[in-house]
Amino acid sequence: MSDPLPETEREEVMARHRKEKKELQCKIQSMKKMKVDKKKKKEIQEEIANLEQEIEQRHAEELNRLNLSDAPEPSSNQPDSNGEAHEQSNVDTEKEEPRLSKAQRRRDKKAQDNRERDAQIREEQAVLQKSSPRILENNRINEILIKRDMLTHSVPADGDCLYNAINHQLTQLGIGSYSAPELRSMAADYIEANRDVMICYMSHPDTGDMLSPEEFDKYCHQVRATKAWGGEIEIKALSTSLKCPIEVIQAVGPATVHGQDESANRKLVLTYHRHMYRLGEHYNSTKPMPPREEEEDD
Repeated sequence: MSDPLPETEREEVMARHRKEKKELQCKIQSMKKMKVDKKKKKEIQEEIANLEQEIEQRHAEELNRLNLSDAPEPSSNQPDSNGEAHEQSNVDTEKEEPRLSKAQRRRDKKAQDNRERDAQIREEQAVLQKSSPRILENNRINEILIKRDMLTHSVPADGDCLYNAINHQLTQLGIGSYSAPELRSMAADYIEANRDVMICYMSHPDTGDMLSPEEFDKYCHQVRATKAWGGEIEIKALSTSLKCPIEVIQAVGPATVHGQDESANRKLVLTYHRHMYRLGEHYNSTKPMPPREEEEDD
């Protein structure tokens, strides 16, 4: 019996299918090489799986349509000119039924519904993220830095973010390198040595009253020996101790600079974030924007 699809047409279809699969593999390789975070990488993997499933399903359906459109009409009881029944039609029908069964169509529809639902969820999440305080704050800080040809350099939110950000700045400028404990001790030493001045800037977080001697000593201990987050007091102490101006850029309001009388070529530039993490405030460092590649001639 002859193939329901002419051989030449079958070869053309199969050749096109191979070409489309090859093009898809090239696209997938490009997607896999993208440098993205873990969340985006997971989304790319899901998209790749969907693309592979869609092309396999589309190719199978196309072959189905071509085979069925050229196959003889099903007629098991009608004899041909020789008095023989069209048994080939029954054979073709039996071969194609599993692919076009209602169960398969239901599974395909369910898979498509799931893909559409996941795409809608991702779209809604993207809209929410764009309007979140964290994203708005980051966008504003990035705008300020870009005007200075600078970028944010992220440091871990582990309680030592201020000290690690300052160390990154010191190392970047070639001034020196200090561990977080060393910078903590330096800040605590300065605060203790300048008690009469520094205590005027310090108050109890609950009552707002000036710290008692015992509370002042406890504060200095926390700066020196715990993971207590640093703030304006510690920045002021380290700016003077290191003889470096320290500028803090934030999304709302002007930047603040401690140690303005120090040498300008030793200035450290940090960014302050209120909404980056749920735990509270966070400091990052900054770095120069990499030089742009020369533009091609028009």
